[in-house]
Amino acid sequence: MLESERHRLILSVLREKPVATVKELVTLTGASEATIRRDIATLHHNKKVRRMRGGVEAMIMPPFVGLAGRPFFLNKNLNVDKKRAIARKAVEMCEDGEAIIVNGGTTTFQMVHYLTTRRLQVFTNSFPIAEHLLAHSGNTVIVPGGTLFREQNIILSPFSDDGSRHFAARRMFMGAHSIGPLGVMEADPLIVQAEEKLINQAEELIILADSSKFTHRSSLLLCALERVTGIITDNGISNEARAMIEESGVDLEIVPIEKDERPARN
Repeated sequence: MLESERHRLILSVLREKPVATVKELVTLTGASEATIRRDIATLHHNKKVRRMRGGVEAMIMPPFVGLAGRPFFLNKNLNVDKKRAIARKAVEMCEDGEAIIVNGGTTTFQMVHYLTTRRLQVFTNSFPIAEHLLAHSGNTVIVPGGTLFREQNIILSPFSDDGSRHFAARRMFMGAHSIGPLGVMEADPLIVQAEEKLINQAEELIILADSSKFTHRSSLLLCALERVTGIITDNGISNEARAMIEESGVDLEIVPIEKDERPARN
């Protein structure tokens, strides 16, 4: 990652929350601790952030509170090889002419690369997914009414009639903040509200989640595992998580990860 890209990422993190630790930024960027400390020093010198012991602080507090969870821009660059392999398996389940729902998220976003040669009706509340499919595919794209949340690049509405209840899908493909014994978890009440509406419009619910999602936790339950038809994950899943899913009766698809996993060219 280039220095300018790391600087933009650090500033983006501080728009979400006022303080970030060096350890957090090392994880997000993949850079060394020494490199992150130099980045912080540069941004501090340019009066864009305030350097503090063990991390960095925003110069001003965020102007508004957005959705909980990391912004789309930050999550997009994490576990990309796993997300691409999972997304490719998801698209293999689809047949031309079908109607599907693809919820906003960085794992579901990777489906766009493999949908470029398909012809489906795609309902999505993800602005990046809709934009990409319109530009690079012949799929029919439908979006709900609502407000575009910039950090997550997702369209959400507090009202029941956002257009989604008129769309009937064969399958819904959805990411998740975490998965545990109680079911599928999310990080924000607005996201839970939107996903509950979409779940009801699909015959089958397929969760796309890399293996790290089985170690995360959240306080917001979206749905029980009994509502889930299948889960697609990578071969990094633990034996405990695998046993939990299999005992619930949910179909579990585990995809191998190749280091050179790449999306199809447009």
